[in-house]
Amino acid sequence: MSDMEHRMEEIREALSRAVSDDALQELRVRYLGKKGEITAMMKQMRDLSPEERPAFGSKINALRAKAEEAFAEKTAELREAALEGRLQHERIDVTLPGKSAKLGAIHPLNQVYHEVRDIFAGMGFSVVEGPEVEFDHYNFEMLNIPKDHPARDMQDTFYVSDDIVVRTHTSPVQVRTMLKYKPPIRVICPGRVYRTDDVDATHSPVFNQVEGLYIDKGVTFADLKGVLGEFLRKFYGQSTVTKFRPGFFPFTEPSAEVDATCALCGGKGCPACKGAGMIEVLGCGMVNPRVLENCGLDPEEYSGFAFGLGLDRLTNIKYGITDIRLLYENDVRFLRQFV
Repeated sequence: MSDMEHRMEEIREALSRAVSDDALQELRVRYLGKKGEITAMMKQMRDLSPEERPAFGSKINALRAKAEEAFAEKTAELREAALEGRLQHERIDVTLPGKSAKLGAIHPLNQVYHEVRDIFAGMGFSVVEGPEVEFDHYNFEMLNIPKDHPARDMQDTFYVSDDIVVRTHTSPVQVRTMLKYKPPIRVICPGRVYRTDDVDATHSPVFNQVEGLYIDKGVTFADLKGVLGEFLRKFYGQSTVTKFRPGFFPFTEPSAEVDATCALCGGKGCPACKGAGMIEVLGCGMVNPRVLENCGLDPEEYSGFAFGLGLDRLTNIKYGITDIRLLYENDVRFLRQFV
């Protein structure tokens, strides 16, 4: 019996020196394992008389219970110490200034598109979209561009097959709209378009357009000038002056190129506008009667106007960007300027 008390003292002393889970596990195996010392002591019962066994068994079970309790207390002590150490190690000084998060920004192209969209929405225009891979029929023929037109040249257009192209403008969306809906029609058609241009500071094989269409009874060129003038004043500022010059597009007649006061110099003249004080911003015109007929509309009853602007060009003019490639390279140093 004295050996059991001595063994318990030995266990407590050994536990007091244990400073890690591994050391504690070694002691657990040494004293409580299948081949441990307390297990070995229990095997001594076979050498005792039947009268001595109950008392011995009671004492040895009490020893095991005390040993297990001591191990449990040590386990809790080590876990608490580990937690305290971790809390001290990972402690955060809440009085220190926080780390500023680097926020992203809407891409300048999207910023300008949202502004353009909102201006036209305020004038009653809806947004419609269409496929980027388009039938030749909608991209060219319905828009009064016959087979022998220069725009059909393989050097200018990406052809998927003889009858399918990657759209060169968003005008086929206008055609699809006129075929699907009856006038009055008042829509803008944004989206990516594709041309076989070489990449340089002012050209890209993929760029963005926003085209507009207004079809109704009694629509005149004066309505066209009024809408575009209001748009450019809201976009560039109320002091913006517009100038319409004669132009040519197969799907409009008459057609015009529109110049506006240079947003960079305010009309004083600068390298961007080549000293003219005005810069070309879009093309427009009255919808060609042939296009109306192709879409099932009577040109004697309905008239309308269409316009198209390059979103990339508007963005470059608005922000003074001199290289269109900057809009597509995703250089973080460039994009951070538009936060």
